[in-house]
Amino acid sequence: MASAVTSFPHDVDEWSPKPAAPGIICPRPDCTMDCWDVVYSPLWMVSTVLLALLVRLQRRGGWDPRSCHTQLRGKTAIVTGANSGIGKSIAMDFAGRGARVLLACRSVSRGAAAAEDIKAKTGNSDVHVRQVDLSSLDSVGELAQKILKEEKALHILVNNAAVSGLPRQITHDGFEVSFATNHLGPFLLTNLLTDLMKTSAPARIVTLSSVNHKKGEVDFSHFHGENLTHRLDRVYNHTKLHNIICTNELARRLQGTVRRGGSSERHLLRRVGGSRRRNWEVL
Repeated sequence: MASAVTSFPHDVDEWSPKPAAPGIICPRPDCTMDCWDVVYSPLWMVSTVLLALLVRLQRRGGWDPRSCHTQLRGKTAIVTGANSGIGKSIAMDFAGRGARVLLACRSVSRGAAAAEDIKAKTGNSDVHVRQVDLSSLDSVGELAQKILKEEKALHILVNNAAVSGLPRQITHDGFEVSFATNHLGPFLLTNLLTDLMKTSAPARIVTLSSVNHKKGEVDFSHFHGENLTHRLDRVYNHTKLHNIICTNELARRLQGTVRRGGSSERHLLRRVGGSRRRNWEVL
């Protein structure tokens, strides 16, 4: 059986302080080395400055919606997926600015709970729930018809709702469920409401995307669930790429009609609910 043996020096001189290795701060209190030499080394100072600048830049990326004083009284806004998360935060902000806000949600009960919470916190009672299942083209069409019948104007449409990580499933329309929910449903809703928004101009269409669109691919067989890998967020990434491509094209087609970003209202959505500017497209 092996045993651990601790040996002690017989010569007292062996206990005397020894110079620390270059670039290492000696932890022994009796060390005579000037440890501040390491702190004041050029490499250490440059690294510290770069780190401080990086932290500062990251902090400057944040934006407080309260710093924007734009009011939305007399404006009507629709936010999909507004019962929680970013969608609810956006709806809360709009309601706080006096807008008439329609929460387009798949679950009426959860949408109603969110609406009551928004009303209580903003004091705006003009917050309403509209049911829609974005994975169903029929449901999207029904919502659009209801909006066109009930609303005289529509100034803001926020396509926020999306799903990720769902198993393979084909909708009754024949489309892969994530593509139907994240792209085809919002695409159809936007096109059905575009004419109303043109007559309501200045108006805005906002589609939330993701930096993960860079990992996406365009393959139209994906729409029907073919050639897809349902692992992690791969399908989600493809749908977000389609969001950006179609939003850019829609912006080109609507140039001069539905208002393009660039004024104070653009900043209204810049960091609502923790989202980053590069994660959404504005027309």
